[in-house]
Amino acid sequence: MSMNRREFLQLLAIASASGLALNSKTTLAAKQGSTDSFYDLPAYGNVSIMHMTDCHAQLKPIYFREPDVNIGLGSMKGKAPHLVGEQLLKQFNVRPNTMEAHAFTYLNFEKAAKTYGKVGGFAHLSTLVKQVRASRPGSLLLDGGDTWQGSATALWTNGQDMVDACKLLGVDVMTGHWEFTLGAERVKEVIENDFKGKLDFVAQNVKTTDFGDQVFQPYVMKQINGIPVAIVGQAFPYTPIANPRHMVPDWSFGIQDENMQKVVDEARAKGAQVVIVISHNGMDVDLKMASRVTGIDAIMGGHTHDGVPAPSIIKNRTGQTLVTNAGSNGKFLGVLDFDVKGGKIAGFKYKLLPVFSNLIAPDAEMNKLIDSIRAPYEKQLAEKLAITEGTLYRRGNFNGTFDQLILDALMEVKGADAAFSPGFRWGTSLLPGEAITLEHVMDQTAITYPQTTVTEMTGDTIKTIMEDVCDNLFNADPYKQQGGDMVRVGGIQYTCDLTKGFGKRINNMMLNGKALDPNKKYKVAGWAPVGEGVVGEPIFDLVSGYLRSKKVITPRKLNMPKLIGVKGNPGIA
Repeated sequence: MSMNRREFLQLLAIASASGLALNSKTTLAAKQGSTDSFYDLPAYGNVSIMHMTDCHAQLKPIYFREPDVNIGLGSMKGKAPHLVGEQLLKQFNVRPNTMEAHAFTYLNFEKAAKTYGKVGGFAHLSTLVKQVRASRPGSLLLDGGDTWQGSATALWTNGQDMVDACKLLGVDVMTGHWEFTLGAERVKEVIENDFKGKLDFVAQNVKTTDFGDQVFQPYVMKQINGIPVAIVGQAFPYTPIANPRHMVPDWSFGIQDENMQKVVDEARAKGAQVVIVISHNGMDVDLKMASRVTGIDAIMGGHTHDGVPAPSIIKNRTGQTLVTNAGSNGKFLGVLDFDVKGGKIAGFKYKLLPVFSNLIAPDAEMNKLIDSIRAPYEKQLAEKLAITEGTLYRRGNFNGTFDQLILDALMEVKGADAAFSPGFRWGTSLLPGEAITLEHVMDQTAITYPQTTVTEMTGDTIKTIMEDVCDNLFNADPYKQQGGDMVRVGGIQYTCDLTKGFGKRINNMMLNGKALDPNKKYKVAGWAPVGEGVVGEPIFDLVSGYLRSKKVITPRKLNMPKLIGVKGNPGIA
């Protein structure tokens, strides 16, 4: 149930009386019926860029719990984005027990979520975008991708709901990742029809596999207050590996530093005074790219869903590049202002604004569109499958309670010894006592290859799979990381030694109190196969049936590995 503003203010007062400290200035402004205090962002400079990313088709406000495990190793240890909880607050001078602390961390999640309400929602985001634009004429809105996937309506409309919503929101330029799982033809259809003359889709690193031709325009030049600004696209480099290759059979991807440098140089030669990369690399990859490719003023990134309050400033051989990441699920709007003088940047300011739906009036036109999109499906979406007694969430390097629920369902329904669930970072959160609806299940599972499987695997094969995914996450070279989190593992207990290299991290694997036999075969359930032609019950149907049979879901006990080599790491609570 949503609250009106009066109810929200009453709840703020109750929370304050019960000991949850509030930012007094913000609270005072809210009591006066104004949101200007929290969202007051004085104009600066003459080039302004807004940035959203990884909304995963969440049109309505949601709850979203930030991770308590986001480990960085080696040179990445102790640096953004690998900071959680109090360490993140300390690094960015965010006061504890405030709205900002709730937005950026998992701390006091249940209590703070009940106090401050839901986040995101395109109608609320639309109001905020219009407010920023009103103070910054000519500003651009960039979308980092993972927009057309992640909800029931996005799956059922083949992404059309999000295409229409983004056009109305006023997105100017975007790049992609999960968009490609709708298939190459669908992506081209949207760009050539819905987006034509309205929205630019850019990606310098997507080429044809035969002749290496650009599939999309690599960059676009925009004029902001008379200043030429280049927006370069960087799609997710590992799309054909992390997602089904057969959905984009004629396209190649990759990081392509050399081509990025050529594109940046070309844009500069054509007069660009500001160069922005809209990236879906993941933040660690962006940080490395910023140190290698020169001439980029800012990389505004996504993919890893990191809500980072301030830019990382990365030096390279000719200057510096700002690297930002704007979270996920429509929860944040990044605003980057440049002051350009004499063809060069003289200064900048950046603010990552949390989108609190209780503090922002919804835009009427966007609300109307969302209602029309959802109308044919409301009855399905609202079906109550079960009640959760504990918090359900996904984010975290090794597991989340909603992932554990999926694993439990897979093992029971499939009669499997163990289960794997992908380490996806998208998916909304639920509070204790909430009804788990079909919409919530779809928020965790809505993909175009949802088939469930049962496969006989030897213990050695199971270890190999786990080692491979672990290396994708913790390889010392960011260019060999593919983002996402560790595969979620059900039924098997193990240790993970992060001081070791590839093939040596996963040890002491146990199943039902016995050591996993490397030569014995075990039944392993899973979902989201990347191979073509796989047949199986869709994961959303399997989980929905499981929930209907249970009716009440008790708090999940996370199957977490014993971690070695992380003592004192600020990326773990």
